[in-house]
Amino acid sequence: MSQTYLSQKLQNMTESATLQMAQKARELRNQGIDVISLSLGEPDFDTPEYIKEAAKKALDDGYTKYPPVSGFKELRDAICNKFKRDNDLDYDVNQIVVSNGAKQCIANTCLALLDEGDDVLIFTPYWVSYFHIVKFAGGNPIPLYAGIDEDYKVNPQQLENALTDKTKMIIFSSPSNPTGSVYSHEELKNLAAVISNREGLFVIADEIYEYINFHNKNTSIAKFDGMMDKTITINGMSKGFAMTGWRLGYMAAPLWIAQACTKVQGQFTSGANSFGQMAAALALSKDPSDQDYMKDKYEERKMLVKKMLDDIDGIKTNNPEGAFYFFPNISDFFGRSNGSRTINNADDFVDVLLDEAHVAAVSGSAFGDRNSFRISYATSNALLTEALSRMKKVLDSYK
Repeated sequence: MSQTYLSQKLQNMTESATLQMAQKARELRNQGIDVISLSLGEPDFDTPEYIKEAAKKALDDGYTKYPPVSGFKELRDAICNKFKRDNDLDYDVNQIVVSNGAKQCIANTCLALLDEGDDVLIFTPYWVSYFHIVKFAGGNPIPLYAGIDEDYKVNPQQLENALTDKTKMIIFSSPSNPTGSVYSHEELKNLAAVISNREGLFVIADEIYEYINFHNKNTSIAKFDGMMDKTITINGMSKGFAMTGWRLGYMAAPLWIAQACTKVQGQFTSGANSFGQMAAALALSKDPSDQDYMKDKYEERKMLVKKMLDDIDGIKTNNPEGAFYFFPNISDFFGRSNGSRTINNADDFVDVLLDEAHVAAVSGSAFGDRNSFRISYATSNALLTEALSRMKKVLDSYK
């Protein structure tokens, strides 16, 4: 009966599929089953020692009180310098808001900008939370889909055709979660040309995987003509610096949007943790190449996983240029059976992997693509080899 008192907004929200699968894997492990989890997008590296030492020093220096809602000036200055150095973007310190993770930055922005019924185009496959954050804020999330044959990237004509007078916002990530695809400088320039002359249209550009880009320096869509006043650039410390548990994200936006997000955050969480902010300021002041050892290891793992995935009949992969995910198309398996069990869709596919191979992955349906599934390769070569070997053995039995 208590369920009837829950808000309609909450009842319309589904649990995060990635966290749900991680919980299933933990439950099986507690039963003594050797489950290899490839479901969570979490670096397996520890936070670099110099960052941890900076946090300890900040504690000793008394950074234990409430910070300014938008973040300490030291960190916001470091973020401004980082945007200039890495992205050729000039921001004033007052255009920066530090939050409890990049996810909160996205939620703040949606709550600040969206009215009931505003349309939001979400490049699809999308990160699981975009869809539900938009809905919770009152917006109408509209998937704009590109499949594996397009390297999971939306093209300008497709975007042009999807825009209407009701479109208020566009959300995308590059490098992408879940696909690993990266929009090139030219691709973003062409998308910007479609967006830049439209009044009242804004872009959330999620660049949380910026430092995990295997081929080129990441390009920010905000740098193109007419886009600075329309773009909210989201980033954070979790992925590139292996700081997931620190819960530190940041955004750069037009001043009026940054002020609105600060207002929202002031009523919900206030500021992010004080001592962590000082450690983040030091991290962002360092040369990004200091973290290249992580990126190099991810690329090595990517090549290992691609080779093993391509050796499984029925799996089709792209060649992701960033992040640490594969998002293979597995539609060829639909209708296959091992004699006692049939795979009808992507949800069935990941259930087979968990039940029979004891490998946890996430169905593509959670990301807006019912033909695919996601695996994270942010784990050791040994575990990846074992997991892919188990998958091949089980999947080869489905004809």
